[in-house]
Amino acid sequence: MATGTGLDAQIGFAAETTYGTAATVTRFLEFNEESVREERNWIEPSSIAKGRKYKLATRSKVATKTVSGNITLDFANKGMGLLIKHMLASGVTAPTQIDETAAYEQVHTPGDYRGKSVTIQVGRPEPSTGTVVPFTYAGCKFPSWELSLSDGETLQLQLSVVGREEVTTTALATASLATGTSLFTFQDSEIKLGGTASTTSGLTTVSGGTKLSTIAREFSLSSEVPMAEERFGIGNGGLRAEPLENDVPTITGSLAAEFSKTELFDLYTSGEIFPLVFTATGGEIEDNNNELLEIILPAVKLKAAPPNVSGPDIVSMETEFEAFSDGTNPPIQVRLVSADSTL
Repeated sequence: MATGTGLDAQIGFAAETTYGTAATVTRFLEFNEESVREERNWIEPSSIAKGRKYKLATRSKVATKTVSGNITLDFANKGMGLLIKHMLASGVTAPTQIDETAAYEQVHTPGDYRGKSVTIQVGRPEPSTGTVVPFTYAGCKFPSWELSLSDGETLQLQLSVVGREEVTTTALATASLATGTSLFTFQDSEIKLGGTASTTSGLTTVSGGTKLSTIAREFSLSSEVPMAEERFGIGNGGLRAEPLENDVPTITGSLAAEFSKTELFDLYTSGEIFPLVFTATGGEIEDNNNELLEIILPAVKLKAAPPNVSGPDIVSMETEFEAFSDGTNPPIQVRLVSADSTL
């Protein structure tokens, strides 16, 4: 029965074949909130005419349309590959089956953002009627994103969205959530520092490394890919042409933990470059293959690590870091193992 509230909302995604040409959404995910919307920029000439003080309504025209906003969702054990692909512009087209089991692996590294876009459809319930109204957004990219995990919480993903156009005439797709979906939590996760990163046959691994022993309360990882978004031009109907990269991307993060001189502060003062590995492990899929999210940053530097005494409680430190290219390995690799046989 319809409630007319956000309980009936839905969100779906689909990769586009051509930028800005809407695809029918087929990948549906649970989500926490969204703020995606279309904004219109107006041309309103205010030329002087004797006897008229106010602008004429007939001269008010839409100049350009833009779509922007954010989507926040819990990182799940299924259905995340399509988002990761477009967050990093990776070249992955399909997961790889592991040893003829029900487990499939995806290895995502940064690639070319040109020609990679998604259609997003948000179903928003109308309170007075209970009708779920479809808002479809074509030509969407994720120029920035953040993964965050706090003690006692689930792993969350926030996506920043830029798109081309909003349409409400496309039929609402029938949402079908993956059965057996669960979430990664702080209990499933660990952080390793140090070791040696290497890449063989397109897979980056880190040998050695030490699990962080100090108590970490919060971890976050963010990426920003600057893009030329104001690409309109004469004769394009006020619709945005495909955004293109126009500056150096950045990968940054933070770690809130109890003060640890040896593990964190000494790394900061030495200026050492080291690998960081974040791992979240879920349930077993088959034959000791577990659901997995693994993020490898081969070349990390701590930018700040100040310990602070703020009273009689435990001394903490807010560590900030940045990931770089080491010239050999990809600056970031995201590896997923799940039961998903498709993106």
